[in-house]
Amino acid sequence: MYRTAIVTDTNSGISPQQAEAMGISLIHMPFLVDGRLCLEGRDCTPEEFFRQLRNGAEVSTSQPAPEDILELWDTLLKDHDAVLHFPMSSGLSGSCQTAKALAQEYAGRVFVVDDHRISVTLLQSIRNAQVLLEQGKTAEEVRDILEGESLESSIYIAVNTLEYLKKSGRVTAAGAAMASVLNIKPVLQIQGDKLDAFKKVRGMRQAESAMLKAMKNDLETRFAGEKPALFAVYSGDKAPGDQWLEQVRAFFPDWQVEQGVLPLSICCHVGEGALAIACAKKR
Repeated sequence: MYRTAIVTDTNSGISPQQAEAMGISLIHMPFLVDGRLCLEGRDCTPEEFFRQLRNGAEVSTSQPAPEDILELWDTLLKDHDAVLHFPMSSGLSGSCQTAKALAQEYAGRVFVVDDHRISVTLLQSIRNAQVLLEQGKTAEEVRDILEGESLESSIYIAVNTLEYLKKSGRVTAAGAAMASVLNIKPVLQIQGDKLDAFKKVRGMRQAESAMLKAMKNDLETRFAGEKPALFAVYSGDKAPGDQWLEQVRAFFPDWQVEQGVLPLSICCHVGEGALAIACAKKR
């Protein structure tokens, strides 16, 4: 029987407990807090991460060590025929290209899926892969199918502060200062490779409204006749996240809306209090 192992990292928002339940292998993404290396899901809890953010810690993202990836692949290939490796979108990180370069040494046994996903859309892609594997598809066939569907997802995200996007160079210091003074909340979007500006509004209430309307338009146009998975996502305190979930469910009463938590590697850029809505093709 052809056996395929699935590997992803914590950029998917998948916890170690979820990974075990799904039967997949999870790479803990590294990030730096005041120069100290941390591994998401292993040695830094979300509570500790956000506490340090509030205390002014400097945070930045990093990539997994290549030797750690190779060691995991080697272990899995001892009792699997192939590995499907799911990194975050190549448009958002260099980890995908690194994985592709490493996979060249495995003679067609490791397939890196670059389907332009991150967070809950990456999670859904992995669920789709499991369905395809159960249907008897090979790892190579699954990769090709998922990459062919790479644009069949949508994410809108509203950030509560531009402070961390300013530090990462994604917005200017002057732009961040002006946004703070005017209570401007930018709504960002991911419709493929990159994180782009979508809309600027006054306050989180208008940002939430803008995201709901944008997703409604996507579902009625880009995804007309389909029923993609729909997610309400948050960072930081769970209470606003739960409120956002109920708001999304009320706006889309005919949909089964799942809650997601933004991975800490994304929170290094968007901070606490971010809200997002996302959808992705569901098999």
